[in-house]
Amino acid sequence: MIARDALAQLPVRTALPALRAALDGAGSVVLCAPPGTGKTTLVPLDLAGLTGDGPRRRVLVAEPRRIAARAAARRMAWLLGEQVGDRVGFTVRGERRAGPRTAVEVVTTGVLLQRLQRDPELAGVDVVVLDECHERHLDADTSAAFLLDVRETLRPELRLVAASATTDAEGWAGLLGGAAGPAPVVEAAGVSHPVETVWAPPERPVRPAHGLRVDPALLTHVAGVVRRALRERTGDVLCFLPGVGEIGRVAGELAGVDAEVLQVHGRAPAEVQDAVLAGGDGVRRVVLATSVAESSLTVPGVRVVVDSGLARVPRMDHARGLSALTTVRASRAAARQRAGRAGREAPGVVYRCWAEGEDGRLPAFPDPEIRVADLTAFALQAACWGDPDAGGLALLDPPPAGALGAAREVLTAVGAVDAAGRATRRGLRMARMGVHPRLARALLDGSAEVGVRRAAEVVALLSEEPPRAYGDDLAEAWRTARRGGDGYAARWRQEARRLAAAVGEPGAAGAGEAPRGDGPGRGASDDAVAGLVAALAFPERVARARGAGSYLMASGTGAEPGREGSRLRDAQWLAVAVADRPVAAASARIRLAAVIDEDTACAAARALYSSGEEVRWTDGDVVARRVERLGAIELAVRPLSAPDPELVREAVVAGLRREGLGLLRWPAGAVAVRQRMAFLHRELGAPWPDVSDAALLARVEDWLGVELGRARRRADLERADTAAALVRLLPWATGDAARFDELAPERIEVPSGSRVRVDYGGEQPVLAVKLQELFGWQESPRTAGGRVPVLVHLLSPAGRPAAVTADLASFWRDGYRAVRAELRGRYPKHPWPEDPSAAEPTRHTTARLRRG
Repeated sequence: MIARDALAQLPVRTALPALRAALDGAGSVVLCAPPGTGKTTLVPLDLAGLTGDGPRRRVLVAEPRRIAARAAARRMAWLLGEQVGDRVGFTVRGERRAGPRTAVEVVTTGVLLQRLQRDPELAGVDVVVLDECHERHLDADTSAAFLLDVRETLRPELRLVAASATTDAEGWAGLLGGAAGPAPVVEAAGVSHPVETVWAPPERPVRPAHGLRVDPALLTHVAGVVRRALRERTGDVLCFLPGVGEIGRVAGELAGVDAEVLQVHGRAPAEVQDAVLAGGDGVRRVVLATSVAESSLTVPGVRVVVDSGLARVPRMDHARGLSALTTVRASRAAARQRAGRAGREAPGVVYRCWAEGEDGRLPAFPDPEIRVADLTAFALQAACWGDPDAGGLALLDPPPAGALGAAREVLTAVGAVDAAGRATRRGLRMARMGVHPRLARALLDGSAEVGVRRAAEVVALLSEEPPRAYGDDLAEAWRTARRGGDGYAARWRQEARRLAAAVGEPGAAGAGEAPRGDGPGRGASDDAVAGLVAALAFPERVARARGAGSYLMASGTGAEPGREGSRLRDAQWLAVAVADRPVAAASARIRLAAVIDEDTACAAARALYSSGEEVRWTDGDVVARRVERLGAIELAVRPLSAPDPELVREAVVAGLRREGLGLLRWPAGAVAVRQRMAFLHRELGAPWPDVSDAALLARVEDWLGVELGRARRRADLERADTAAALVRLLPWATGDAARFDELAPERIEVPSGSRVRVDYGGEQPVLAVKLQELFGWQESPRTAGGRVPVLVHLLSPAGRPAAVTADLASFWRDGYRAVRAELRGRYPKHPWPEDPSAAEPTRHTTARLRRG
């Protein structure tokens, strides 16, 4: 019997006429409805015609999470007075409860993608509801793009509803409407119970979260806030934490509280999820949950929310090839969603475990996954859809070009796409397996080597990381899962069966497989099998020991086992399955790996093998070797006695550019030539060349080419004639080089007959000369074609500075008298005429002048 009273209490019912009218007219609509209004449950039932007299339709509802899909189906079935699997069913990975009478089927967005790839027309489906589209999960964005493509090209009658808990619907309306203009937006008002905010920051600062690490002090504080909430408030408590590990830690710290402590997350057993969502039986409850409880789910009885302020999201480190979940501050939008859980049924309160002053610095919305996550699976979906570069897909945010390019490289390496990016037959098969393309490759190629069942079991372990209690040794985790009776082990067995069935015919691995005979074989040990499959999935993460418990992965990233006493620390080779890099850490931290041997590493990662001559500038000199490599790992090294001269030249140039011009010898003559050239470039510009360090290094082949051709090592550079090399840069082609000595003379002849060197090292050329040698010289010399006066440093007979002038005539007239008065008594043997302009210039004393 239909629960009419419950349906009548759902606020979204008032928006249903406008929703139906919009769908009948435009065919697509954005529905904005706050949490708790019934958009996830009443809207699909109404559109399917199950609650009234409307036309019967088949409705597909896409949810971002398995727990939400199961809960939504169960709630709708309850509203109809039926069991799940009759007119309301669900399908998630590894589980399906639906039958021939099913009119409303709830699926995950991943399942929807698989169906669209197999049957783009979605035969028999009349309406698709994309629920919680504001969360911007990658599968949801991709599903929306494919559905819009289907509406435009195959089934214009297919109706689409984008349902969001936020009111920021402009982007989705534009996307769904396309060229015809924005799709209609229908808003439903919610029954808003007031939610009080209590700011509850830790008393002492805690370390920021990084990677998967959360400061234990913060978790202790969160547990304390839960205890405080139990004392100060009534009703059940819903506490948001970033992940399963943090939930377990806080649950341990809540031992002994006067309440039932429950844990809700994607890995929780179905019966536990069902019990939490069914409501309590009079016993007060504390529900510890990840972000799966932010939306789509109503946890009955909750009046209090405790928010840790953290969330766990996927991130891709393209520089190191590591994709993993990482802990971040929750956005303000997520915090509002979480707080709203306390006001679903009655007034409530939210305890926020951060200071009010920090709230405004939180990000407004979570990052769309397409901007930050690994795009390999997305790229394969797009290739299988026939749009390898995703340029024709209607997406709110385009995929970053660099991330998409990196994804294409991975797909090419595993044989999923061809050189043009189009999906191969193997790629199509991989896309339908419902796992990441890397794991699909490992499943296909591993099955050919070790058998379908064993390969599927290891891939199932890799598709959902085992609990930390299983350890960091993949083979041992496999054995633990076989023996285990926990929820993870049950899900693992189910997934392994699904994957084995997905492989189909054994041995049909196709292009990109590890050839038969290179791996451990079907009779191999669990350790060997686990290692091969992990290495096939992540060939760039095969790692070799480099001493002191440290490893170098083929990608070039250093890594260390994260657990003290781990058996992994003693291995020579590892196949790393899961690793992350903590902030400011030099190496990645290995969280799950298998011990392998060199043959397995080379077989799985053979695309990374290379052999050849390497001539590099290393440790301050040229090093020439013949090297066999597996990515960044050196397998074998031999010195080269006669390396390729061109490679040597390239290494020498690289060394110069890395270490600078200090590798060359710069005698005084070379420094003087460089300073003269720099002076002309500064004063006259082109065609006189720039001879700064940066410019010389950029043009090193132009001026040092002859010396580079002869150089075999660092010592050869030190013997180079840098003065002669610099002269090659002078503008010989224009003929200006012939005027070099005229425009920037190395020496200037003074009245005494001496040729005195000019110093070009400062802002103005300087001529330092004894005062008596300039007697009779009325005009100061000029350079750069008469543009720049030379600054004359007049020296005493002992060579000490006596005066500085750029105007000799003025000095003889106004300054000489004071200098003469000061120095004639100190140097009486030298001439000090009253009229220097008419005196004879000399380098000698008065007595020497008289002797002639």
